Formats: sequence, C-alpha cells, structure tokens
Amino acid sequence: MSEYQYYEFLAVDRPLNDDERAEVRSLSTRARITATSFVNEYHWGDFRGDPNRLVELYYDAHLYLANWGTHRVMFRLPCDLLDPDVVDDYCVGDQVSARVTGDFIVLDLTSEDDAGEFDYDAETLLSSIVGVRAELAAGDLRPLYLAWLAASGLWERDEDVFDRDADDDLEPPMPPGLGTLTAAQRSLADFLRLDDDLLATAARTSPPIEDAADDPGELAAWVTCLPAAEKNRLLTRVVQGEAARVRMELLRGFRGDNAPIVPVPPRRTVGDLLDDAARLRADCQRRLASQRAEEEARREKVRALARERRLDELAREDDVAWSRVDAMIATRKPAEYDAAVTLLTDLQALAERDDHYDAFTLRTIALRQTHARKPSLIDRLNRAGI
Repeated sequence: MSEYQYYEFLAVDRPLNDDERAEVRSLSTRARITATSFVNEYHWGDFRGDPNRLVELYYDAHLYLANWGTHRVMFRLPCDLLDPDVVDDYCVGDQVSARVTGDFIVLDLTSEDDAGEFDYDAETLLSSIVGVRAELAAGDLRPLYLAWLAASGLWERDEDVFDRDADDDLEPPMPPGLGTLTAAQRSLADFLRLDDDLLATAARTSPPIEDAADDPGELAAWVTCLPAAEKNRLLTRVVQGEAARVRMELLRGFRGDNAPIVPVPPRRTVGDLLDDAARLRADCQRRLASQRAEEEARREKVRALARERRLDELAREDDVAWSRVDAMIATRKPAEYDAAVTLLTDLQALAERDDHYDAFTLRTIALRQTHARKPSLIDRLNRAGI
C-alpha cells in the first residue's frame, strides 16, 4: 500500500500577514496556502514543518490524516474562553491532551487504528469538524467529552492501551445534550472513531439541552445592559481585527448568564461504561439476528408457497414436462441442459410429494441410459442428485 498523508491548517480568528505566510511557505513549496489556510498532501516524503509550532503561532485548527490509521485534530483557543483546568478533567493518555502556550490552550486529539480501511475525502474533514472550536469557546463541553469517550473506547480494541486499574477511573463531568449532537460534534465523533453503542450508553444519563439558537431579543437586551466602557473596549478590538474572538466572548458571556440549571448526573467508571456498551451491542446483535431469522423464515414461506404452486401446475402437465426435458436435451446446448435439470428437479420434488417416486426413478434411469454418451449432461444430473 502506498503512503498517504494529509495536512490542513486553518486560521479562524485572524488571517496570517505577509511575513507569516512567507515563513509558512518556506516549509513547503507545493502546499496550497492562503491567508487563512494551509493544505498539503504527501504520497511520499514528509512535511518539514512542526504542526505543534504552527498551531501555537499561527493557526487555530489543524487536521492530520495518514493511511496507516492515524487521525489527529488540534484546536487552539484563548484560555479565557476555555479554562485549562476544565480541560484537564477530559484528558486521557496520548489520545486527549492539552497544553498552554501563552494566552492559548491547544487541544490535541488523536485516534489510531491500523486495521481500518482508508476511504476518506480528506479535504472535507476539517471544514465539517472545525465548528466544535466555536462550540467549546461558547461553553459547550460536549466535544471534550466525545474525545474522552472515544479515547476510553480504544480499550475495547486494544486492552494494553491503559493500565488495568484505569477501569475504575470516573468519567469526567457529563455535559447536557449528548444525545443530540451538532453536525460538527457528530463529525468529530466519527473522525475519532467513537463507537455508536458506547456513545448511546454514555448519553443515557446526559440531561437534554435546550435549543442552541440564541434568541435575538434576549441577546440584544443583554448587550444593551453591558457597561459602556466594556462595549467601547469590545468595539475597539473588533476594529483591530479581533471580531471572531469578540463574538465568541460575547456569546459565552450571554449563554453563561442565561444558562438553565441542569441536574448533575452521577459519574460512572470507565469499566461500567464499557461493560454497558458491550451489553447494548450484544442486545442489538441479538435483535438483528432475530429480525434476520424472522425475515428469512418469511422469505422461505413465500418460496415454499411459490414452489407448491409451481408443483401443482407441473402435476397437471406431467407428460408435457417430460417432453420438454427431452426437447431441451436434444439441443445439446449447456444452457438447455441446465434448464432440463432444473425441470427434472421440480419433477423429482413432485414425485416425492405425490408418492410416485418409483415411476420417476424408472423414467430417469431410462433417460440416463438414453443419454449415457453425454458426459456433460450426466455430470449435471449427478450433481443435482437425479
């Protein structure tokens, strides 16, 4: 299998200036580079740059994909929009990690599976996932929980990935709305190979979330009540090119002030989650097996009824059918031999059903003797048990 690697970086909050673009260009002459993006694919060789450094300095999102099974996505957010102490609860092993660099926190999410098939349209992935960055900035912690859950689910594929004692670790705080993911969250879950049964198990205790759409009237009233000095400060930052970040800060503040109080569900252990998911998966498999068995029984009943009707029709024209057999054999064509054997099979079934098998046996013995010099036909009769 040939080698394939895909690198993509996005600048969301501000575009790169000319000097920054020149530095990035020095890392790759073949990459597609704009003020807000960097995309390159490798079928041989490797990227000379350091993705960690590029995210820390310039880009707000990065996605990496390799055909040997590596999936990696990184997000950079301001620490005042995503608290590093909150993120720490969701970190697990090398799969979900975070680091603080200056005023920013960088989330690093990885999934490895060298047994998976590679059939991705890589260029659509980051655009479908990057929305979780704004969701995190607005206080939605579902993407963090999904990443933690996907990492914990890796234990089902590789028992050596964590210490045995890890099954007693408690899950991190459960965010509401896990049963109704956004499109970006669903894409993130798929990219990190989160098992659907494990997600369904975890979502059972996740309280529902209210409609995420912000009421324009309530938002306007909330902005009106902001101190004038705060509004001036925010407007100045917008003029200075920080519009995207200011928007995230405002939405986070608005939603924080208007967030409903939701019950905190009890925290489960990793082992309990994995065991419950295994039971759910087994139940689903049993239901599917039962449904398949019922469907097969229904189809068999339909086939049996059709066969009975066919045999009833055959019984009314038994001699005609034998004449058709003789005519098909006389053509000496393989396809006609096959048709003759199919008809003889029905005649055999009719003989068994109507208890005149002796007569059928005598006629087939005579047929074999008549056509003994046709080895292709005889072989077909032997394989059909006639």
